[in-house]
Amino acid sequence: MLVDDQQLLRAGFRMVLGAQPDIEVVAEAGDGAQALETLRGADVDVVLMDVRMPGMDGVEATARIRGPKVLILTTFDLDEYAFAAVKAGASGFLLKDVPPDDLVNAIRAVHAGDAVMAPSTLRRMLDRFAANLPDQAPPDDAGLTPREREVLRMVARGLSNLEIAAALEVAEATVKTHLGRVLAKLGLRDRAQAVVYAYEAGLVVPSHRPRP
Repeated sequence: MLVDDQQLLRAGFRMVLGAQPDIEVVAEAGDGAQALETLRGADVDVVLMDVRMPGMDGVEATARIRGPKVLILTTFDLDEYAFAAVKAGASGFLLKDVPPDDLVNAIRAVHAGDAVMAPSTLRRMLDRFAANLPDQAPPDDAGLTPREREVLRMVARGLSNLEIAAALEVAEATVKTHLGRVLAKLGLRDRAQAVVYAYEAGLVVPSHRPRP
């Protein structure tokens, strides 16, 4: 589903995505409120959501969406938009000038349960987290087991379920089970929120800052 107040941009995205054999645009909306209304009668897996729209904006709409994954696309590379979008439940944040192939790959990644972020935005967000991390080791939040905390750290470092399974020498289904338990215990919606949580809690630090 495409959600953007500019019809010309929606047409461009529809053209790019329509050329993919495994992607179909099944619905469109011009603002957040219309998107929520349209979703009631549409079978949607991934929503491409603009941030700044008249009426209900993309962040508020994302917070109200249940079911489909949300990938934020915006003209504005601003940290507050990215952070608010992920907090609201978005699985990704990209700029509208993203190359077509990268957009298509991002949609597939989000549909598969991974998180995606514009590289420039991710770098600044990690720097921001690094400046505000606690100096002491984090507590054992929400009763996570050592293996669950390890999986959470690896997710926050950007590893896929398959890569985590290879590193831990377990089945990919086992990783999915661990991640599901992490999300349930921490009250998180998806993988993207797990990444934010891990950095906020100090479970993971950017590579340029040593762990205390």
